[in-house]
Amino acid sequence: MAHFSDLELHERLLKALEHLALDEPTPVQDAMIPLALAGHDLQVSAETGSGKTAAYLLPLLQRLMREPAPNTATRALILLPTRELALQVEKHCRDLAAFTRLTSGAVVGGVPYGEQKAMIRKNPEILVGTPGRLLEHVRGRSIDLKDLEVLVLDEADRMLDMGFRDEVLQLVQACPAERQTFLLSATLAHHGIGRIAEAVLKEPQVVAIGSHRSQHASITQQRILADDPGHKQQLCNWLLAHAEYDKALVFTNTREHAEQLAAFLQSQRDGKGGSDVWQRAGKKRTRVACLHGEMPQDDRKRLMHWFRDGTIKILVSTDLAARGLDVKGVDLVINFALARSGDDYVHRIGRTGRAGAKGLAVSLVAPQEWNLMQSIERYLGITLEERSVAGLESRFQGPAKKKPGDVKRKDRADVGKKQERPKIKERHRDKKNIGKRRQPSATHPAPAPTVATPLDKRESQGLAPLKRKAPSEADKPWAAAEPQKPLKRKPSDDTQKPAEQQKEVKQQKEAKQDKPAKALKASEPQKAVAAKKPKRKIEEGQPEVSAGADAPLKRKLKAKEKDSGEAENQLILPF
Repeated sequence: MAHFSDLELHERLLKALEHLALDEPTPVQDAMIPLALAGHDLQVSAETGSGKTAAYLLPLLQRLMREPAPNTATRALILLPTRELALQVEKHCRDLAAFTRLTSGAVVGGVPYGEQKAMIRKNPEILVGTPGRLLEHVRGRSIDLKDLEVLVLDEADRMLDMGFRDEVLQLVQACPAERQTFLLSATLAHHGIGRIAEAVLKEPQVVAIGSHRSQHASITQQRILADDPGHKQQLCNWLLAHAEYDKALVFTNTREHAEQLAAFLQSQRDGKGGSDVWQRAGKKRTRVACLHGEMPQDDRKRLMHWFRDGTIKILVSTDLAARGLDVKGVDLVINFALARSGDDYVHRIGRTGRAGAKGLAVSLVAPQEWNLMQSIERYLGITLEERSVAGLESRFQGPAKKKPGDVKRKDRADVGKKQERPKIKERHRDKKNIGKRRQPSATHPAPAPTVATPLDKRESQGLAPLKRKAPSEADKPWAAAEPQKPLKRKPSDDTQKPAEQQKEVKQQKEAKQDKPAKALKASEPQKAVAAKKPKRKIEEGQPEVSAGADAPLKRKLKAKEKDSGEAENQLILPF
């Protein structure tokens, strides 16, 4: 078994390791420290809780001690995704450098800007922080990175998931090209890790110890089915009251759910609503707290401090506490809401069972989370152990399983009736303009010539029956034999007049329009008519008509002219 003394570390670092009771390196430390001391860029992937933080801090401190540079600016920069993780790494760095003259500082959000500038003016060799606040100081020229020697990107996959890609690349561009870079992530298969690695690493050495998908032998993983959020609250309350643990972490997906669950657990602990579960279990004094990203930084820092020293035993949190936090004594992890991905699930349960200790992870699965649970199991290659709580059994027992011989009633009735039929291409042109009672034929034959069909046979051919009407007089067979009588029309005076006489009347109307009605003399139209009137021919055998016979005709013309003149005068008047 290897020891830290075999890794050629500085004696002051070995003294700090001895003070922290760390004697034997983990596999990732044993593989990474020699390559880092040789000056290589490293791309490291290892399961959570494997000791990656000390694996890059020890060679970093060794390099800064071996090459002292008192008159330079920041010499090492460590980027992390969350404030809590940055504060934890900075504390671990101070512990390892306790017997050296190297100093470090944390630059995270939620802290007054002026206080951080005052700390930066003290010129610490190592800065640990989150990308957003570090970039603000670089733009404000509070931090000078021209003398940077080592750059560390820890939990790089998480930083990409949180949207820090642009900030990380801008900080990398502000660093000198001649530097040593460490890139650490839970998986090398992340879709954005490859592009980041190409931008920040030069001929890196790849170190992959285990896999984040590998099953944790020291963690017992169980699942309990629940019907609804209220049922989940009762199950979580029972587990926290009866399970054996030193500290417990409960994960939710949103900060609203975290606050509601923490308030419910506190009310149950205090015995509100007639509940005495906690009192009978002897955990009346157990303190419960809530942690999420919208809390002030001072409150977040205070809660994490109380959780580490044991003042708080139960912490309800979002995924804020799922990455990298190393808290001793966490024996129980409850997934109140199932993680959204397999990677997040691994990081959640990785808060327990650290450094070889035993841990228990319980997931509460609602009906709508069943498929998500199965996808996580397939992704990690595991099967969660089934568990139930007496008196709180779930009505939901998983989706109904189909039997191999189970056939639907419709399918069972159609068995043996299906026959192979030739596939016929259906076209819209063959189906349009087709009545409801007529169906298109399969082969679309050409229409046959129309043949008169008796009315009685129409129904037998599939046609709609015709409504018969009573025969009319025209449809009677004897009506056709009778000769039709010509209709009598009342003769019109204008149509019965000869053509020449009609022409004369038209000329008279035009003349009346040109002259006033009073200027016209009664004798002028009569003379014009008499002058142009054709002589009547007397045929043989017809009696001769005397001149006095035209008197009635003249009287009729005169009366008609008078009537037409009055009508024209009336039309001119306005209404």
